[in-house]
Amino acid sequence: MKHYFYLFTFLFSTFLVAQTATDSITLDPQKQLNAAQRLLSGNYGSAVTIGAYGEMLYNQPEGDNGELDVQRLVLLLGYRFNDKAQFITELEVEHVEEIYVEQAFVNYNVANNVNLRGGLMLVPMGIVNEFHEPTTFNGTERPEMDNVIVPTTWRELGVGVSGRFNNLSLGYQAYIFNGFKSTQSDGEGGISGFLQGSNGLRGGRQKGIKSTVDSPNLATKLDYYGIPGLRLGFSTYFGKTQAADDIENLDGANIGISMLGLDARYAYQRFTARGQFIYASLSDTDKYNALANKDLGSAMQGYYVEGAYNLLPSRNEQKLFAFVRYENYNTHADTAGSLLQNEAYDRTDVTTGLSYHIAPGVVLKGDYQFRDNALQGDGVQDRLNFGIGVWF
Repeated sequence: MKHYFYLFTFLFSTFLVAQTATDSITLDPQKQLNAAQRLLSGNYGSAVTIGAYGEMLYNQPEGDNGELDVQRLVLLLGYRFNDKAQFITELEVEHVEEIYVEQAFVNYNVANNVNLRGGLMLVPMGIVNEFHEPTTFNGTERPEMDNVIVPTTWRELGVGVSGRFNNLSLGYQAYIFNGFKSTQSDGEGGISGFLQGSNGLRGGRQKGIKSTVDSPNLATKLDYYGIPGLRLGFSTYFGKTQAADDIENLDGANIGISMLGLDARYAYQRFTARGQFIYASLSDTDKYNALANKDLGSAMQGYYVEGAYNLLPSRNEQKLFAFVRYENYNTHADTAGSLLQNEAYDRTDVTTGLSYHIAPGVVLKGDYQFRDNALQGDGVQDRLNFGIGVWF
């Protein structure tokens, strides 16, 4: 018991002297940092940096009971070994019962514009996969296309390089990762598949949990911030899925993936806007579907556009954004072989609501989602959402 007391005392005292500065939280897309970047930026020379973010949500589909949930609580820890070497980790508890390591990597600063990284890292695709702290986006829930197509939170084990050339207003990232897991033996002479039409690649995320790897995958991203208030991103991901050793040579055990992403964020005075487009082409899905008895599409695509306006004066610390977001995402944008496109997978959401930032790092959210798909008479339920988000 005494050991636990000493440990708690150490962590609490560290928190008091080394938490990240809340003034680094900004809604300016050119200056905005995500959780890992804030830890890497240090804290006035302290060796240990600590922070956290969390979301408590209420969701009520039309005609059903509502659900209350501590969706996630994430502890952020960083350690600076010297001026060049740092370690970053995020420990996440989801729904008060599931514990994950969301990030855990070493960053080594080779030069002013070159950092080498290795470990469990976020795949740099789109906006929300890297910037998913609750105070950084409007809407109680993350955009749905970021869940089923990107799919957030997408992290894998790998190595790579990152940096920025400020004279060119250009940031870059390039990593080699293990890929999605596609298939494994079910232990009864059959094959289990992790990828399917309803949520695309989401079920194949390995998350650093005894990850299978038989071929490397390449992820890159360029960010341009040379125009005041504007930040543009271009992401790519190329490679193949991974299958268990005993079945990786079966026809259809793996599929090929080519994914491209474009994103933009803009802020001018009290107005902000963002948009995103993702397209993924998947090869050999007809063979995969036949082997694993699934309905994975051969192409997925989605996009959204969003505008928001701060209803309070710009000089106020508090901000009250009214926003509307339109998104369309289709995990059956195309299919291969005899598989027919399922119109239920061609979905449209319109989300409108308020984000009330009562202090830097604390946001209250409320919105209503009008949800639909292309299948006639499917009757998708609209949804009312409320939430509390914190980040420090």
